[in-house]
Amino acid sequence: MTENFFSEAFNTPTGWMHIVTDAERKLRAAHWENNGEDKGGRVLRLLRIQYGEHGFQLDEARAPSDARLALEAYFAGQIAAIEAVPTLARGTDFQRLVWAALREIPAGSTLSYGELAAKIGRPAAVRAVGAANGANPIPVVVPCHRVVGADASLTGFGGGLERKRWLLAHERMHTTSSVPHNLELRI
Repeated sequence: MTENFFSEAFNTPTGWMHIVTDAERKLRAAHWENNGEDKGGRVLRLLRIQYGEHGFQLDEARAPSDARLALEAYFAGQIAAIEAVPTLARGTDFQRLVWAALREIPAGSTLSYGELAAKIGRPAAVRAVGAANGANPIPVVVPCHRVVGADASLTGFGGGLERKRWLLAHERMHTTSSVPHNLELRI
């Protein structure tokens, strides 16, 4: 069965982002261009991994999707705008468990991989949590950038550590939660 998806590209303060939504308006994939070169190639690779070479048809969106509008609002400082974006990504049961837990990390705060593993009831699965976090096809909305090393160091992020640093600083600047904003992150 072939799934029908819609592709959009838009500029963000962190570079051009490509997103893919489905007919039900669920966000399926997102990623950035790297230095203006990728032109959506990373998103296509993510889709091929999840749905197979011929498991999807990708068309350009005719109008901005709700997901795009929410992401644009997020990048403009309305951090909570992404919280209600519906997502759907294929993955193992464990990956989906980790991705769901990522969405529960409040904006402006971080968890370590170990803390995230404990949160899902699998404290010994730190490496598996890291692998699932790295396999997340929907960064920002499924906020894998909010996971850091045990010593608060910025560790792996598919969009690059500079983007991760920017996203965390952006969220801390624009959140009004009781989360401490003075947490020092290490590189």
